[in-house]
Amino acid sequence: MNSRTNNLYPALSTSSVVQRRSQNNDQKPSNIGSNENANAIDVSVVQRRIQNRDEQDSNMDRSGISNATDMTLKEEVLLLALKDREGYVSFWNENISSVLRGCILIELALHQKIMLELPKVDRRKLIERKIIINQSSPTGDALLDEALHHIKNTQSSENVLNWVTYLNGDSLNPFKLRYQLKNVRERLAKSLVEKGVLTNSKRDFVLFDMNTHPVQNTAAKDCLVKQIQEAVLNRWPGDIHRMDKRLISLIIMAFASDSLQNVLGPLNTQDYKLAIKRVRTILALNLETERLKSVSQCTDVVWAVFTMFAQ
Repeated sequence: MNSRTNNLYPALSTSSVVQRRSQNNDQKPSNIGSNENANAIDVSVVQRRIQNRDEQDSNMDRSGISNATDMTLKEEVLLLALKDREGYVSFWNENISSVLRGCILIELALHQKIMLELPKVDRRKLIERKIIINQSSPTGDALLDEALHHIKNTQSSENVLNWVTYLNGDSLNPFKLRYQLKNVRERLAKSLVEKGVLTNSKRDFVLFDMNTHPVQNTAAKDCLVKQIQEAVLNRWPGDIHRMDKRLISLIIMAFASDSLQNVLGPLNTQDYKLAIKRVRTILALNLETERLKSVSQCTDVVWAVFTMFAQ
């Protein structure tokens, strides 16, 4: 039980309940059996209340925002890439589209929907192994389910690099263009508008007008930025396997989308240098070796996406 929990329940600690009930047992020996049952019930109720509060605190620390605006990985990456006031991604950002497709593959893997085939003689490396279906049931997320449908119904299995290319519509093979996920940024922005994180606007660029989505809930983005900063500073575990896979994914994909500089930029010089050093430590890892410490073939998809983008 942590100090925060003790402050929340100063009069309901397990030891105090047991002590009070024990005193009552000494005074009333004829009701020993019933009192012991009462002790067990009271203690379990208190422990359950404390556990529920700890879980709520943990969830709040994990997401950085309330459940009402809880975001997916791809939404978080897009939010970090957006200019707050202008409401659009920089025209110089050439990576965001493919990064968002990589996020979709990561989320499918974290949902246990896809995994990599077992290593073969001619396909040992993560980036070479092909994606196969683990579970085909819908996730409830339109983009994830659309990508899952494409992976399930393709005639031949493909590796992570090829699937990012197909989902992004960059394939030179005209028969693969049907796998493209269209309007991904706009669909994600619409979802964030519905969650109250972004708002709708329009910007005149002389030659054309463009729908933009300025940040409305700045606290949501600030909490997301703080979450990454804390992960590479105060909560740095020193071992990538002790970090939450989704949090590592956010850091690596933010780097790949050229957004990490905006996240770490506000830090003071000393913290900034330390944060950059630790991020580089993650990016410099031999991911082929690190994935051997994982036990899930689904997690191998995550490592394969890392291999593709952590360059």
